[in-house]
Amino acid sequence: MAGHSKWANIQHRKGRQDEKRGKIWTRIIREITVAARSGGGDLGTNPRLRLAVDRAKAANMPADRVKYNIDKATGNQEGVTYEEIRYEGYGIGGAAILVDTMTDNKVRTVAEVRHAFSKYGGNMGTEGSVAFQFKHCGQLIFAPGTNEDKVMELALEAGAEDVIADDDGAIEVLTAPADFEAVKNALEVAGLKPEVAEITMRAENPIELGGDEAARMQKLLDALEELDDVQEIYHNAEIDSEAL
Repeated sequence: MAGHSKWANIQHRKGRQDEKRGKIWTRIIREITVAARSGGGDLGTNPRLRLAVDRAKAANMPADRVKYNIDKATGNQEGVTYEEIRYEGYGIGGAAILVDTMTDNKVRTVAEVRHAFSKYGGNMGTEGSVAFQFKHCGQLIFAPGTNEDKVMELALEAGAEDVIADDDGAIEVLTAPADFEAVKNALEVAGLKPEVAEITMRAENPIELGGDEAARMQKLLDALEELDDVQEIYHNAEIDSEAL
């Protein structure tokens, strides 16, 4: 089935993340800590930890640092206890935003998130106010030019829920979270390496923003991204990068 044109948005998002590479290790370490503490330190039986370690490798984090943080989380060493909290809200043009945080002080975190929303033209929402507009799923995105028939055949055979051809030629594979690893491995074994591979909250109804609205939305997203306790931001805005 056909989908929205989103390749430019993906490249834009990755570019902005690369600009903020310094914070990525901190966020990955938090994710490793929480994943190991909740599910144990065995990568073979803890898919959330395995995904976090994959992200650490992609970010060129040294293996000994990864191991240290897993050992710290699963051992008796004293460390900070993080709590996972999701905030919901509205951005520019009514765009829906989810903000996932890990914090050791939720009073501080909610105040910072609320301040970012209000300062840059958004509004904090109540629990459930926008989450229904997102689907929790595994997502693999392949660059334009990838063999669509091959991706579709292998992905569906491995248990994918859907394969979407976007208007600009990118191919999106969606899975249930539990099937993500199996589908990803089947495609990679066949030589098909995705540009994006993650378990995410996928927006069901994208909103296109251009001009001043695009610029204002990006400022709000940047402000949220800069907060130390923020791990992930999901939104349904398709931002025209040429407007920035």
